[in-house]
Amino acid sequence: MGRVSTRLPTPPTPPGRTAPGAAPGQVAHAAAWALAAVVAGYAAMCLTAGLGLWAAGAADLPGGSGAFVAVLAAVVVMATGGEVSLSGEAGSLAGTQAELTAMPLTVTLVGALVTGGVFLRPLRHHAVAPARALLALAVPTVVFWLAGLGGLTALARHDFPISLGGTSEDTGDLGDLFKDLLDATDPKVGFTTDVGPTLFYGLLWILGVLVVALLVSRRTPLPPRLVRHHQAVRPAASAMLLLVLAYVAVALVIGVVVAATRGHAAETLAVLLLGLPNVAWVALGVGIGGSWEGRVEGPFGLPMPQLLDSVLRGGDGGKDLSTVDLSGLAAYDGRAWWLLPIAAVLVLAAAFLAAVRSPAGVPLWRHAVHVGVAFAVTMLVVAPLTNVEASFGLSILGIGDLGALGADVVLRPHVWKTVGLALLWGLATGFLGALLATRVHRRGEVPADKP
Repeated sequence: MGRVSTRLPTPPTPPGRTAPGAAPGQVAHAAAWALAAVVAGYAAMCLTAGLGLWAAGAADLPGGSGAFVAVLAAVVVMATGGEVSLSGEAGSLAGTQAELTAMPLTVTLVGALVTGGVFLRPLRHHAVAPARALLALAVPTVVFWLAGLGGLTALARHDFPISLGGTSEDTGDLGDLFKDLLDATDPKVGFTTDVGPTLFYGLLWILGVLVVALLVSRRTPLPPRLVRHHQAVRPAASAMLLLVLAYVAVALVIGVVVAATRGHAAETLAVLLLGLPNVAWVALGVGIGGSWEGRVEGPFGLPMPQLLDSVLRGGDGGKDLSTVDLSGLAAYDGRAWWLLPIAAVLVLAAAFLAAVRSPAGVPLWRHAVHVGVAFAVTMLVVAPLTNVEASFGLSILGIGDLGALGADVVLRPHVWKTVGLALLWGLATGFLGALLATRVHRRGEVPADKP
């Protein structure tokens, strides 16, 4: 056997033989790559979140740089699936209620791409990676990731005062009521990180990133026992990754054009840097016939396109849930119907790419099944990630809401409807894409004019 490259984190040792002095070096090499992947991932997430928060005006939050750092840490924690708890206090006779469930998916996506890319680099030159080699690289990556997440949870806590004073018609009387009659101070709202759930979901997040990175990478080796599944999984999986990234790219172009031509550049930039996939992947689901439901009530909201905000405010006084689907969006803007042909073109292109990257001789129906299952699993993952639930309110003596300072934002996917439609779309486009790919020369296929 030839010499095993020192780039492999833990090369296999022949039975009955040991490699004195080699193991420590290989472990250190794997740990260094793991640390690089974690540092690069967190750096990319912090940079993206920091720019997004700056564009959203978070640099002017009360509390100065300390508040900004705390909010930045909380955004990164939320981007990895962590739980941030909101709390409020408004004196002895009044109370505040606050809740937030959302993932800033731009930060999530950037972190996943950077972490996964660096994680795969030391394996890229090898045909087969022993399971021990992958574990030697994956275990320190997970450990370093959780350690970094633990540090962020310590930073992600802060309290903000909410002033009720002033001379405005909406808030002046309310402030006097709190301070003079109810013995209440200006209310405060703060946030902390739930350490246990955050580390648990952070563990699931990093494991998911590493598994998906191995599934979608066409050049990274697999353990010998999994090599036979390479052609059944990787072409469709990598095509689905390109599909969701294509939607993000299209949304990015549209967002940049809107920022350059219609004003509100800072607000648009904040959406792009914090929640671009939240919008893009809703567009993908709606384009194939899926739907979401939700509402926006009160003066506050989350960064989102005006069209989506209009639909979510279109219920009965904001109290009922509005349905976000093709017809609902088109009722406010007829251009929403373009989501259907865009979905048809991009999903078919992904199916065609999966077929071209598969070996010749695979039956058309099998391509259809591969793409159908892959697309259904993709929507099963991305649709729940777009879920948003945020609320804030003030109450007196534990009853009633002071609506002038209350807000409620909800956006929930109809997951199984969207997943079922994705399966049907995948089956249809998978068959058609494979049929189109029969005209393209593929690996393992002998041209007709050659013996």
